[in-house]
Amino acid sequence: MAQLAGAAVVTIGLLFGTRYIYKRMPKAGSPLFKVGYALYTNTRLGLLYYKNDVRKAYRKYQGEGHSLIEPTVFNGLRILPIAMSLDNYSYLITDERSNISVLVDPSEPNAVQRVLDAERITPTAILCTHKHWDHSGGNREWKRRYDGIRVYGNPVDNVPDHTQDIADNDMLEFGALQFTVYTTPGHTVGHVVFLLEGSPFSAPPCLFSGDHIFLAGAGRMFESTPATMLNSLEKVLQLSDDTLIWPGHEYAEDNLQFACHLEPNNRSAQEKLQLVKDLRKSRKCTSPSTLAEEKTYNPFLRVTEASMMAAVGTDKSDLSADELHAETLQQCRNMKDKFKYKL
Repeated sequence: MAQLAGAAVVTIGLLFGTRYIYKRMPKAGSPLFKVGYALYTNTRLGLLYYKNDVRKAYRKYQGEGHSLIEPTVFNGLRILPIAMSLDNYSYLITDERSNISVLVDPSEPNAVQRVLDAERITPTAILCTHKHWDHSGGNREWKRRYDGIRVYGNPVDNVPDHTQDIADNDMLEFGALQFTVYTTPGHTVGHVVFLLEGSPFSAPPCLFSGDHIFLAGAGRMFESTPATMLNSLEKVLQLSDDTLIWPGHEYAEDNLQFACHLEPNNRSAQEKLQLVKDLRKSRKCTSPSTLAEEKTYNPFLRVTEASMMAAVGTDKSDLSADELHAETLQQCRNMKDKFKYKL
């Protein structure tokens, strides 16, 4: 039995190593992909593989995390990214007036606990964007450490160990922290994002986007069609331009390399890439970006634009508008998956 489990973990590792899950891997829908993905998402063997990534990261960064983090502070609101595993982020969000805090996707309990202890904070709740273990893998342990803690997740996604079901347009309140839940199927069938209302703190809205949207990128469409993902991206595009985007991974440099490859004359992408390179030289966190920024350089948010259709080769298509936009999204995804990064 142990040998079988070990073989399964190796299979998952070959298919879904953290550095490859959004880059080069078997084509979605292929038999090899289906086997690996089912093992990763539907069994706790995926959690074992994620924990192995955590150990790799601890050795690589000597326990200091992949990024050096600083809080973003508004009038009574404090948002602190927490570096986990090889490139994940959790977020500690605190209403400083009431000292109420919630965590987003705290999948590595030990790393997050060190921050909680240093900040002298007891979390009230956990908001989980989706079921993948690098986002949900800490839920059971948090329930063990903090009796009665609420873990919010979408039952459509079968989020492991969640205690509270959430659905589209649900409102969650913790002191002055007010979140709206938006379902964003695409990366997974039940992926959600959490929009924090900024007005109680004289702050812009803050979107905790998990693996739906990254700085200059978007998650792979593992469980939905391009048309479904496009609708989910449109939900984000309807938000105000000053919305701050807090993604689940540090993928900014890779994503911007691809954006500049796709549109070599996009000045916004070039300038942002240089800024990100400068930040990463010092291992600084690149988030947040604003939605207004993302609209200028994120290829996945611009698939309805003629310049993006030309860049991916769908500009001569005879498809209907909706079909054309979905096809442009798919081609953009295909090109990114094949892109050779300058690692």
